[in-house]
Amino acid sequence: MGKGKTNINHKLLSPFKGDTAIWVIYVILTVISLIWVYSSIGYSAISDSHTTPLRAFFKHSVFVTLSYIVVIAIANMNYRRLSQISWWGYVLSICLLVVVLLLGRQNVDAGSGMGRWLRIPIIGSFQPSELAKICMVVYLARLLAQHKDEIAEWKPFRNICITMMFVVLLIFPENLSTAVIVFVTCFAMMRFAPVNVSYWRKTLLAIIAAGLIVIFVGSKIGNDKSIVARSTTWTARIDNWLHPDPDIVSQENMARMAVASGKLFGNGIGTTIQARLMTQAHNDLIYSIIIEERGMIMGILIFVLYAMLYFRCIKIAWKCKGTFGQLTVAGLGTLIFLQAAIHMAVSVGAMPVTGQTLPLISAGGSSYLCMALAIGIIQSVAADVNLSEAKNNNGKATKHPVESTHTQKISESKVQNTKSDDDDILKGKVFADEEQESNTDNIIE
Repeated sequence: MGKGKTNINHKLLSPFKGDTAIWVIYVILTVISLIWVYSSIGYSAISDSHTTPLRAFFKHSVFVTLSYIVVIAIANMNYRRLSQISWWGYVLSICLLVVVLLLGRQNVDAGSGMGRWLRIPIIGSFQPSELAKICMVVYLARLLAQHKDEIAEWKPFRNICITMMFVVLLIFPENLSTAVIVFVTCFAMMRFAPVNVSYWRKTLLAIIAAGLIVIFVGSKIGNDKSIVARSTTWTARIDNWLHPDPDIVSQENMARMAVASGKLFGNGIGTTIQARLMTQAHNDLIYSIIIEERGMIMGILIFVLYAMLYFRCIKIAWKCKGTFGQLTVAGLGTLIFLQAAIHMAVSVGAMPVTGQTLPLISAGGSSYLCMALAIGIIQSVAADVNLSEAKNNNGKATKHPVESTHTQKISESKVQNTKSDDDDILKGKVFADEEQESNTDNIIE
């Protein structure tokens, strides 16, 4: 009995809560990030930031360090509290996205067209869409859990779609790829929920068709002042991808040359040639530099790490008893894996240029910390799952054979109560913290 309590107390006191495999993957990705950002950031630091490579790398290392603090802090929270504040995160995201559409700082050198960034005093550049996609996933998980008993009906399903599309449409004009990632992630989450499949399929096809029409019309109009001003950029990128000109010195051509020169085992760390000429080698196309220096073997290893991370997220979601926790972990895992897959596809020339960073590897302040926020939320749910399993195992170990039938019924009742905890907070009811069941400090939404 004492040993069981010791194990539970150890889980409560350890700062590195959550899934051990995800912690290992996270540490490996951050180490990879430090190595290859240092190797590839030189040209961009001098030409764009007007600083030294060492200072640019130090800035990135600070963000990597802060990411550990973010993950540990969020992992030690009760993830159900995020449900309570998710609405405020949703509203904040909308406000920031509106501001960036009106006042966003244009990144002309990178050819991004409309502004994606806000210049905030002290903090520096900030990309609201990075925060918005995390907040959207968490808030959608809340809505789907809150209305899970009525989501099969058209009206609740329609209202949730409108809520989701409002954020997608605000991201869409200035960052198509991020809008697509948020859209696909949210619709995947809705498919996990008990929605009407017919409604889901028809709405998905209708939105995709409408989006393609808008892009096509916008590219034909070619008005730089229109809301779809970047349509010409998007269509040009697709055309350049379908009909590449090897004689043009471009970011995508240099990325392809980097991948081709890396072959199977690479040329060695720090021997990159293409990164010395690329402005986006340390963020949007860092995967190609990794392959140039360590070959396709390293490229495959990185893909496997993201696949393992996604698998662990699905496993955590499967074990989680609450609907909110299930959908949050599944949604964030889908978001991270999808963004990583798009970045890798772009870097090897399998997709048109999108401007997506490689999660937890590419340099970037807001993008890096927001991905750390996602990992922290996943670990918070994982820690809750681990604690529940530890309590169940401890309870089984101390059972008396005569009490087996009675305790089995109690255990089943506890599992059912645990499953409804998320629903209670979503509906504004009082819920008990699973980590402190004996504590009378209840949380009211």
